[in-house]
Amino acid sequence: MYREISERGPINKVTLWDGRQVWLITGYEEGRRLLADDRLSSDRSYDEYPTMAPHLGAPAARKLVLVGEDPPLHNHHRRLLNPEFSLKHARALRPDIERIVNGLIDGIEEIGAPADLVEHFAAPIPSLVMSALLGIPYEDHAFFQAATAGIMQGKDPASTEAAAAELVRYLDRLVTAQEEERGESLVGRLVEHVDTGELSHDEVVQLTMVLLIAGLETTSSMIPLGVLALLDHPEQLAALRAGEVPAVTAIEELLRITAVTDFAGVRWITADIEIDGHLLKAGDGLVISSTMVNRDERVHEDPYAFDITRGSRQHVTFGYGIHQCLGQNLARLQLEIAFETLVRRLPGLRLAVPAEELRMRRTGTMQSVERLPVAW
Repeated sequence: MYREISERGPINKVTLWDGRQVWLITGYEEGRRLLADDRLSSDRSYDEYPTMAPHLGAPAARKLVLVGEDPPLHNHHRRLLNPEFSLKHARALRPDIERIVNGLIDGIEEIGAPADLVEHFAAPIPSLVMSALLGIPYEDHAFFQAATAGIMQGKDPASTEAAAAELVRYLDRLVTAQEEERGESLVGRLVEHVDTGELSHDEVVQLTMVLLIAGLETTSSMIPLGVLALLDHPEQLAALRAGEVPAVTAIEELLRITAVTDFAGVRWITADIEIDGHLLKAGDGLVISSTMVNRDERVHEDPYAFDITRGSRQHVTFGYGIHQCLGQNLARLQLEIAFETLVRRLPGLRLAVPAEELRMRRTGTMQSVERLPVAW
């Protein structure tokens, strides 16, 4: 359906699940131009903001800090967080991430085939990385993984609201503990901004929640889809395993083709915008599909072909503009280490069930599979 829509042109009107009509952008250049336009708002508290699934109508999902706010408040929060997610900071975490990934593969080998790659590899990697970064006890991972999934993949607004409330209560206690006895974690450093009056206690709680959700859901969804894409193209999997294509190159194509977030941007328009013969009126909703923007034939030759040698960063899987993914350096590093180590240490990696038995996730706006049983 996406392909049919994009063949009509890069800017079209579509109808959402709730009957609302919004603009759907499927062109790379048009998407980037609009994502950089300050006449677009990310503020989810307005009725004009398009709700992409029923559960995202929950109040907790409509007042998210950072991702759901505009300047100047967005810039203030971003400025405080940018140093924590710099390339230099991410690279310093390489030894820790390599240890985590190797430890998980040790565990998979100990379990023996078949093993669920979602449960034993894809989910724990960002969970371990983010818990260490934020200072959240990993022994609580069953709770915070379930809570973040409950928010992003809720069946309805009530279940999303309930999951968010539980997570806020948990993080509130964590931030309070950091206020009483300061740690070396990112949350501890954010609490220092409470002392200076730059943040409130509630803002630290909300920022921690957004970082946790973003850090867990994206990377854990991306790894299984990337593995499936490689298993579906054994010659490219072999090239990656042999080192003929560096993992750092391959992951750009995996990011382009899988686009787990699907929506590079959901916005509403605050003032009329004329673009390529279309009038986008104030109050209109707008959705930029990373799935289709990443397949713009004006940018990528043979855009539907999977080619890990392509290595192009001309995709919007991490968004674009002021809301471009804060943690993309860390995400790229986790993916690079995960894929390089997985294919090297488990050279016979293969599906343990017929592909048609795999179940795609049916809730939320993050694409992935529910389980990925593998042998090696």
